[in-house]
Amino acid sequence: MDMRLPPEATGPSAWTRVEMEQDQSWVFQLSDEDLDELEKATTALYNRGVSPLEFRQKDFPLPSLGPKISSLLHEIEYGRGFVLMRGLNVADYALDKLSVLYWGLGTYLGQTISQNSQGDLLGHVKDMEGGKYTQGGYYEEGVRGHRTNALLAPHTDSSDLVGLMCVRPAKKGGESWIASSMSVYNRIRVTRPELLEPLLNGFHYDLIGKGRTAVELSNNRIPVYSWFDGLLSCRFNKQQIELGAQRAQEPLTQAQQEAIDLVENLAVSEDFLLPMTFEPGDIQLLNNHTTMHSRGRFVDWDEEEKRRLLLRLWVNIPNGRALAPEYADRLNTGGRGGVTKRL
Repeated sequence: MDMRLPPEATGPSAWTRVEMEQDQSWVFQLSDEDLDELEKATTALYNRGVSPLEFRQKDFPLPSLGPKISSLLHEIEYGRGFVLMRGLNVADYALDKLSVLYWGLGTYLGQTISQNSQGDLLGHVKDMEGGKYTQGGYYEEGVRGHRTNALLAPHTDSSDLVGLMCVRPAKKGGESWIASSMSVYNRIRVTRPELLEPLLNGFHYDLIGKGRTAVELSNNRIPVYSWFDGLLSCRFNKQQIELGAQRAQEPLTQAQQEAIDLVENLAVSEDFLLPMTFEPGDIQLLNNHTTMHSRGRFVDWDEEEKRRLLLRLWVNIPNGRALAPEYADRLNTGGRGGVTKRL
């Protein structure tokens, strides 16, 4: 084995499906006191006509829940890498008031960054363009996967943390699947160490409209696995890697293709894939550097008011892990930069 390879990933972020099924301490149940604090803080702002994006943490006091969120954030950054908050009754809130609540909670997570070329900071994950989707082309005609009902392959988002609040689940399907990218690395390191070299060297990504212009490649090769300042981090989107190679007219080598295929296959294997079925009010928080996430295809309701809807935040964690420059600049907007607003 090449001794220059990063060491085995250790600690709670390197977990397996069985371990998480046996120990579900990753589910955080909101207490009556927590819910009361959220209700009071939300109502105070909502009644004054204050909208999301217009207030900060100091305007949304959570004297008891706030310190708990800090502990959860530490678990997400340095522990297992994910948390599922449960217990919020979304039926008690109209969507605009619920958005105030979720934005307020997000102010305790870190700095929210832009998710798309419209500059959205509080995104809606909903099937709005499923009719344009064709098999194997999530981004054809400018369509992003989260705006369809399609199966989404394992990937990471362009932020330290992604938060999803379930407002309404689908009629059928749409399960959330997550995997430890650290455990995937460990398996490759043992079974196919020769494939780590292309993963560590990285790839030019097709930014599929998330760059400074509509058609753009990442300036730098972004490593799938990056070892920096004593921490291993993962950035992965197989389709954007393949589209990047096509756009650059630099076909992937056999080893490169094998390597990214292996990452994807392991992330959805029985050993590593942890399924979650969202209930209304569930809030999933994921560390993009240590977990990958995917989603099952779903069938939605005909009635608009019942259709599947998640609220999404992309957040950079305060004083988050150090990232190598070539890894941190994922969207040609500098280290930890969000999507350029163009539209």
